[in-house]
Amino acid sequence: MKICLVGTFPPSGRQLNEYAFHIARELNRNPEIELTILADELTTCDFATDSSGKPLNIADQSELEGYKVVRCWRFGNLDNPVRLLRAIRKINPDVVWYNLVFSSFATPDKPFAAFAGLSAPALTRAAGFYTHITLHHILEHVDFAAAGVKRERLFRVGTELATRALLKAHSVSVLLPGYHHTLISKYGAQNVLLGTHGTFATAPTPPDFSKRGNPDKRILAIGHWGTYKRLETLMEAFPLVLEKIPDARLVVAGANHHTRAGYWESIREAQPKHLPIEFRGYVAEDDIPELFQTTSVLVLPYDSATGSSGPAHQACEYGVPIVSADLPDFRGMASDEDMAIRFYQRGNARDLADQIIAILESPELERQMAEHNFAAGVEMTMTNVVNNYLRWFRLNNAKRAIRQQTGTEMPAVQSQPNFTHRLFALPARYRHARPNWRLRAALINQTNESLDKVQAPSHD
Repeated sequence: MKICLVGTFPPSGRQLNEYAFHIARELNRNPEIELTILADELTTCDFATDSSGKPLNIADQSELEGYKVVRCWRFGNLDNPVRLLRAIRKINPDVVWYNLVFSSFATPDKPFAAFAGLSAPALTRAAGFYTHITLHHILEHVDFAAAGVKRERLFRVGTELATRALLKAHSVSVLLPGYHHTLISKYGAQNVLLGTHGTFATAPTPPDFSKRGNPDKRILAIGHWGTYKRLETLMEAFPLVLEKIPDARLVVAGANHHTRAGYWESIREAQPKHLPIEFRGYVAEDDIPELFQTTSVLVLPYDSATGSSGPAHQACEYGVPIVSADLPDFRGMASDEDMAIRFYQRGNARDLADQIIAILESPELERQMAEHNFAAGVEMTMTNVVNNYLRWFRLNNAKRAIRQQTGTEMPAVQSQPNFTHRLFALPARYRHARPNWRLRAALINQTNESLDKVQAPSHD
């Protein structure tokens, strides 16, 4: 099967580039898949900086080895649909898979370029290619005021038009039950699927508690900062944590949101120099395991949510307790994917500090939450997520072949139920029946070792 994966891709520093990398890594492991990544051109990203606040020189970094990457579209350009369609026709794939948020192609200050990019899946389908979208958020669930969006009413009209354009794809998967319900009830969509975000580890590794609290109890906040992910409440809460947990240390990692260059650097400059706070800036993929393995608590200090949380799933991957702002999307994520999360009232620094202290003061609670999250992570590895996408693609390819042979139209998708995670991760009410997570992790690792022995075909 030939697949084109469309989206940002490392070394690009833009949103979802890491998620696309993990999808691509799993697809590359499958000897039956011929993958081409249609990625964004590498440009200077002032919002992505190192620990000194110096912008990363993205353009000087080399492409990742082992991936066929065609950088055929440019962030902020109006002609991206034409560029993409030209590249897709050259490759002639069986599936075109878009990995998107609404700002994948342009920021809100360039609405026409953003809308043009989001119309590309509809044009891809019209050109005769099977088209699927993994849509990481829908804007009906975004608090625009908290995200700093101006002219909200006009912006919502535009995003509704963009949503209808996206729904012209053959199928669209979303990662939260609330999104699935909104697209069906508001837009009458019949091609929406409910998937899961997944964890990134190919081989799950149980948490090593000897690395935590040694020598300090690390609190981690990681993300793209400055819009709905903000640090003010956390900075107010951390001195309160230190009063009870003097060996606590706060690590702030990640890039600025691409519309808020310089945000985390301004937060750093405002903090008293004596506080044990480390600002790391953008963290390379190779450094992520050590960062999470030495973390005692992950904090999600958000003012609003725009989709399923990638850092929360990484916490499950490495078995880390989570403290999160009490937001409906995250409540749904915790319930649906059986995560151990303690919630604090959004914007309440005292409540945030109390939730962190409760975990760090109790080794038993910390271990319990860590093992609970790792058990959840084992059930939703990226290997399982991608394999279920591939089942869906093969099913639709088979239907297309039948149509071509018989001239008979197959029944349309009627709002399929959770097409990924209920196939491989049981709903929470059945979790008591799942196998021991240590045994499950061992079986996954054994399977991956067998896959590694299979020589994948060359894509050159």
